[in-house]
Amino acid sequence: MKKWLLFLCFYVMPPLSTAGDIDVYFSPNGACQEAVISKIKSAVQTIDIAMYYLSSGPIARALKDAYERQVRLRIVLDQSQEIESSSKSGYLIKHGCKVKYHLGFGLMHNKFAIIDRKVLITGSFNWTRTAQEKNEENLLIIADTGTIEKYEERFEYLWDTSRSDSRDAQGLEVFPAWFCTTFHVFC
Repeated sequence: MKKWLLFLCFYVMPPLSTAGDIDVYFSPNGACQEAVISKIKSAVQTIDIAMYYLSSGPIARALKDAYERQVRLRIVLDQSQEIESSSKSGYLIKHGCKVKYHLGFGLMHNKFAIIDRKVLITGSFNWTRTAQEKNEENLLIIADTGTIEKYEERFEYLWDTSRSDSRDAQGLEVFPAWFCTTFHVFC
């Protein structure tokens, strides 16, 4: 009797989730970075990103290429990324991309991107080489409009409450980064 019940539960009944398509990736070396780059390359209109740590060269180059294809690109990073030497924020700003930094007192620890308002990339995966090659991380790519709408609302809040970089598009400091990180109200 138990075998029949298990059979019915796992093989006959429909899945409990009603969400749209979800693709799942794990690292290290589980194709997380390749999945992110693939979705960035597929972008046609917009890419909105809220990312704690962005130091992956291949992902930064894909973002720059998307911007050069006239994809509207907006990035919110944790404020530590403005002065972190391995951060790709300066590279992206130098190439004209719009980058802002979170103003809160805690970490901006989100890790998500919305592509063309149709695809959500989220999970614990930081966009770093260490996350790709060493850390135990996860990445979800979700195509569910209800879920994406909630993330869009959060992104707009983060964008509106974050500040611009202290550098201009040529990489020149308008305000010293340490000043903006310490006194973010003025930058």
